[in-house]
Amino acid sequence: MGRKSLSAALLTTAMLTVAGCGGGGSPSSNETATAPSDPGAVSGTITVLTHRTDLVQDGTMKKYADEFRKTYPEVKVEFEAMTDYEGEVKIRMNTEEYGDVLMIPAAIAKGDYPKFFAPLGDTGSMRDTYRFTDKTDVDGRTYGIATFGTANGFVYNKAVWKQAGVTEWPTSPAQFLDDLEAVGSKTDAVPYYTNFKDGWPLSSPWTNSVGSPSCDTKASDKLASTQEPWAEGSDLNVIDTLLYDIVHDKLSEKDPSTTNWESSKTLLAKGEISSMLLGSWAITQMRDAAEKAGENPDDIGFMPFPAQKGGQFCATLLSDYQQAVNVHSDHKDAARAWIDWFTEKSGYADTEGAVSVLRSAALPSTLKSYIDNDVKLIERSEADTAEVNAIDNASEIGLAKQDYRQKLVDIARGAVDGSREDYFAELNKRWAEAARTAGS
Repeated sequence: MGRKSLSAALLTTAMLTVAGCGGGGSPSSNETATAPSDPGAVSGTITVLTHRTDLVQDGTMKKYADEFRKTYPEVKVEFEAMTDYEGEVKIRMNTEEYGDVLMIPAAIAKGDYPKFFAPLGDTGSMRDTYRFTDKTDVDGRTYGIATFGTANGFVYNKAVWKQAGVTEWPTSPAQFLDDLEAVGSKTDAVPYYTNFKDGWPLSSPWTNSVGSPSCDTKASDKLASTQEPWAEGSDLNVIDTLLYDIVHDKLSEKDPSTTNWESSKTLLAKGEISSMLLGSWAITQMRDAAEKAGENPDDIGFMPFPAQKGGQFCATLLSDYQQAVNVHSDHKDAARAWIDWFTEKSGYADTEGAVSVLRSAALPSTLKSYIDNDVKLIERSEADTAEVNAIDNASEIGLAKQDYRQKLVDIARGAVDGSREDYFAELNKRWAEAARTAGS
């Protein structure tokens, strides 16, 4: 699986886009999808749509299904994996045939969830058990349960940074730039890799950082009420200024048009790249790449965004794809049984080195550095996502897309005319104008 699929997922849960999507007609019912207490009372064949083509192809998902069937012997689970998950599922959702269980695509506006998905329960009663319930809350009911959560931060090669003489995490953007300068002057590594060509690494990881500099769980919601998201000192200003400065100071790859995501994993593992901003889901992949390349997987580290509030680092914690039940499914009980089992019993999140959606579960070993250094995890509210989406869509900026940051990179490297200050002023103007009209 290309991590474009997963990062589209993080982007989905962080900033759901508001692209229109025609419905497959009125839902057959609005009944809550629940699994009976007696596993033997659940039967039928269900289809699960998934972006994890890799896990379907290598048989991993079948193993999960086989384990599930030991508890639910009368339920057969079939998987349909798609490389272009977002594109294909969006088209299929114009009909009623989009599986029994699916990951909620970005194209579906949050307010439209009841048209497409069966409610899974009252949010008030679910939030004590599950993380991220407000991501799919519509009028007090939850329509999706996350597969897992991911913390945001920089994946980096500790051996390279040590060679550069850097042994402590930078506490400010200025110090981070100084450290990258040291990497550039004292090692042969590219200090930072934008993955410009693939695009998504310039969208979700950076936008997912909103909330880290301010250490504010409401940082994303506040975008719905601000006129100037890129005002001096705001999270988006701090985040995007850092990206601009990295590129402007020539601390990134020389030719961003030639970057390659799959290759970048090996390059970082081998110390040819020193750092990339990603979610904690990437740690396992980078360590796997190190093993395959004959390098030390323990050299792969993870650090928070270089900013502190009251002397403490904060890192946003966001959900991955949300699992939902097709409102038209004839087997809602079996579909819900699968979601519950996969979330609570499969061990999927632990295998992925991700944060369990269950509040009672311990943090994964991949976040040991965060635990040891008392990094505060910010479970960012998405209560006002619909309003933020409406403004973002009307402004045509695309917080959940790569285009505006690709232009920022182009300005920073001199490929197009402009300045950071003028570009931020333009973005603020577009946002303010959209905010005045989005609700009308």
